[in-house]
Amino acid sequence: MSHTAPQDRAKHPRSPIAGPYGHPFHPILVTIPIGAWVASLVFDIIGLISGDPSPYVIGARILILIGLVGAVLAAAVGFLDFSQLAKGTAARKTATVHMVLNLGVTALFLVNLLLRWSADDDEVSIVGLILSIVALGALGVSGWLGGKLAYHYGVRVADERTQADGFR
Repeated sequence: MSHTAPQDRAKHPRSPIAGPYGHPFHPILVTIPIGAWVASLVFDIIGLISGDPSPYVIGARILILIGLVGAVLAAAVGFLDFSQLAKGTAARKTATVHMVLNLGVTALFLVNLLLRWSADDDEVSIVGLILSIVALGALGVSGWLGGKLAYHYGVRVADERTQADGFR
C-alpha cells in the first residue's frame, strides 16, 4: 500500500502506456475522436447543401468510424489515469462523470454509424445528423470536465516544484 498523498499519486502514471510524468497520452489521443466527429458533422452539413451528397455521406461515415477507434484508444489510456484517483475525492467523482459521458457519446456514435451503414449514400441521414449534434454537445460537457481535472485538480499535471522550473 502506498503512503503517497492522493493528489501526488494522481500526477504519476500507473503504466508507461499512460505517458510519462507530467505529459499524459490521454489528452493527445482525445483529439482523434473529437476531430473526426466534428469533421463528420461538417461533412453532413456540406452534404445537405451539395448537389451530390454521396461523397460527403461516405466521408462522414468513415470519420465516425475513425472517431470510434480513437475513442477506444483514448478511453483505455484515460482509464489508467482514472485508476490513480483516490475513491471519494472530488477529482474521482468528476472523472467518473467525465468517463460516463464519454462512454455515452461513444455509444451514440456507434448507433449513429450503424444507422448510417444501413442507409443509402444518396442523402444525409437527418437522424444521424441529430445524433451527431447531441453527442457532440455531450462531448463538449465532458471536455469541460476533462479540463477541470487537468487544470483545476492537476490530474496528471506536473507538481508545483516541476512547474516552477519553467519560470526560473
